[in-house]
Amino acid sequence: MGNCWCGWETSIYRVSSNAKSESPKDQSPSMIKAKEDKSKLPSNPEEVEHLRRSSAANPLVVFTYNELKEITGNFRQDHMLGGGGFGSVYKGFISDDLKEGLPHIPVAVKVHDGINSYQGHREWLAEVIFLGQLSHPNLVKLIGYCCEDEHRVLIYEYMARGSVENNLFSRVLLPLPWSIRMKIAFGAAKGLAFLHEAEKPVIYRDFKTSNILLDQDYNAKLSDFGLAKDGPVGDKSHVSTRIMGTYGYAAPEYIMTGHLTPRSDVYSYGVVLLELLTGRKSLDKSRPAREQNLTDWALPLLREKKKLINIVDPRLGDDYPIKGFQKAAMLSYHCLNRNPKARPLMRDIVDSLEPLQVSCEVSIDKSTLMIISENQGAEFLKKDAES
Repeated sequence: MGNCWCGWETSIYRVSSNAKSESPKDQSPSMIKAKEDKSKLPSNPEEVEHLRRSSAANPLVVFTYNELKEITGNFRQDHMLGGGGFGSVYKGFISDDLKEGLPHIPVAVKVHDGINSYQGHREWLAEVIFLGQLSHPNLVKLIGYCCEDEHRVLIYEYMARGSVENNLFSRVLLPLPWSIRMKIAFGAAKGLAFLHEAEKPVIYRDFKTSNILLDQDYNAKLSDFGLAKDGPVGDKSHVSTRIMGTYGYAAPEYIMTGHLTPRSDVYSYGVVLLELLTGRKSLDKSRPAREQNLTDWALPLLREKKKLINIVDPRLGDDYPIKGFQKAAMLSYHCLNRNPKARPLMRDIVDSLEPLQVSCEVSIDKSTLMIISENQGAEFLKKDAES
């Protein structure tokens, strides 16, 4: 993985509670300069492809903007999946005759807003570079991109169930059961561990529930690599960089110093794990003042097993294993340690979560709730029916 583009980062972001980027009204001289510096980046299809191919491992398809119009029905509003500071995401369908060798599949088309987005070209390019090199079952697959005139578009595999954020906090969808929450935690941890252990380590830097996508089977995949950063190598302990990310998830030492390490991601992972356990958002201004910041509210309760019952998502009811919940809660507590060196490695987190994976959950009755594996399930139910 090359370093040729890492020096492009400029001071155009600050950590905020709602988005990664400044609004147009808050432009500073450094932001204006950043826009001017955009011309120094590879900015046409030939330059982008030359840079990408210099270190790429994955084949990517270059789409024209007209092809993307065809894929999305001319970006129809009823095809829109969502949006953010970068622009909008649309669902599309690649037809058999659009590109030779491409199957007829649904895709997600992420259109960067070149006029209003201050996560524009450089973040789009970061995603092309990183996802052109990295491949893992728990990273979203980048199929191709478009770099035509002012258009900057990314084409991903379609993730049928959307983001963890939408599933976890939805008032319409059924609550996520314990087994699915632990499956999500496990998959996302494996994705981060892969990045941290890559030949050239990668720090994700914006780990949060909205950036974890779910396929039809609730397999978790990390998306949005616009803020990803090459990690420290050799005898270096950290990377010094501008503070970028999302408030509520960013590690405190990173916010204070700009020193970025893989354990900055571990802190963010601890916040997401806490969200899965509590069903609460990292920041929620609709709650009482002392409960608005999830980590501030939960940390004192995480220290004592007897108090853990106070943080359980009430939507779980009684359908969770007490010991499993305690183990996951303590794991979150260690991830949120103020001392980054005391936090576990992502590989250790993966190992800790593996025993919490269950094939199915069977509720016999409220007084004898049991979590049983597929191997044990048939025998148990047979005995129960005979009795």
